[in-house]
Amino acid sequence: MQKLNTPAHLIEQVYDAILDAICEGKLQPNERVTQEGLAAQLGVSRQPILQAFQILKREGFIEDHGRKGVIVTPLDPQKLVQLYQVRAALDALAARNAARLIRQNGAKKLQPLADKLVSQGRAAATSNDTSALVRLDLAFHKFIYEMSGNPVIAQTTALHWHHIRRTMSSILQNDVRTFEGVWDEHQAILSAIFNGNEELAGRLAQQHAESAAEHLARILEDSEHATKLKQA
Repeated sequence: MQKLNTPAHLIEQVYDAILDAICEGKLQPNERVTQEGLAAQLGVSRQPILQAFQILKREGFIEDHGRKGVIVTPLDPQKLVQLYQVRAALDALAARNAARLIRQNGAKKLQPLADKLVSQGRAAATSNDTSALVRLDLAFHKFIYEMSGNPVIAQTTALHWHHIRRTMSSILQNDVRTFEGVWDEHQAILSAIFNGNEELAGRLAQQHAESAAEHLARILEDSEHATKLKQA
């Protein structure tokens, strides 16, 4: 993490820096974190670190752990599935809304953006670019949220995506093959949307989220992966 200057919104900057470090795997699950250590890394006092810690604890990214102090919250397969259950419903809603609006208004301006996004996603998968895979997966779903015409969907899923980004980063660091076929599913969802097929778009979006939850949870429960996380 890079040292920060001292702007008016220092607490937000500190929070964002620590959150990104957690989500990108620079701070690993179960890893001990201290106010002193992070303050030194970021070049700030302990006060903004303390306030950022309070927010991160409420959001479930760090937690108290007895004598060990504060640690990065371990990845929990059950919580991940619960998170995806909510997201599956919202993704289905977004896809249905997007398909309806496409049918009503056309897709001339949106189709090139969708094609570019899929092309970039496939290229990242081919090159095993883990950071790009995570970033583009989020971009894909945000694209559909924007297409839905309902800004509440993106607002509601914002915190969810930080937890999902964290899980994806952790798993991709050990096995990029986990996400083979993801962009085929993304393409199918987009095809249904651009064909104006609400029912199919919603069903594919929900199935995509639910199958991802099951797959990621199985990997987190795998003894080999769990051991790697504990040793990180």
